Amino acid sequence: MQLFEFNQASTEDAMIFLKHCVQIPSWSTELVAKRPYASIEEVLTAANQQAATWRWDEIKAALDNHPRIGEKKAQAELSEIEKSFSNREQSGIAADDDTRLALLKGNLAYEKKYGFIFLIKAAGLSSEAVLHALTSRLQNDPEIEKCIVHQQLAEIALSRLAQELHA
Repeated sequence: MQLFEFNQASTEDAMIFLKHCVQIPSWSTELVAKRPYASIEEVLTAANQQAATWRWDEIKAALDNHPRIGEKKAQAELSEIEKSFSNREQSGIAADDDTRLALLKGNLAYEKKYGFIFLIKAAGLSSEAVLHALTSRLQNDPEIEKCIVHQQLAEIALSRLAQELHA
């Protein structure tokens, strides 16, 4: 959806479009309410400002609908657009058995420790870089990790939004 289409879309269609970027309803509601936008940069600035206001319960709910890193199936059904985003973002993750096993073990340890999935903006990262980040982040205090997850989810949402508006 290009900017002019986003500005003119019905509230429902604009909300669905934004839901593909991140499943946080307050984010979508605020961005839709501030239309029309004069530029893509203006939308992205507003999106970034709104992302800074996310509460942990909203982030946790969004994580519950997000695929694990290295896993093709999400905990909840994703739209075709969300599946496409996820596949592109995780394209650098090797599909060999050793990598899948290491990611699975790391994901399970992470979820056991923190109570939510490991999230990283994987676009452009190799399997080794993701595994290193996962191992490193397992050393974090839970509150620090929540801040990192917030930042990573915001980066993913903004990246998706920018891709779609520039398409």
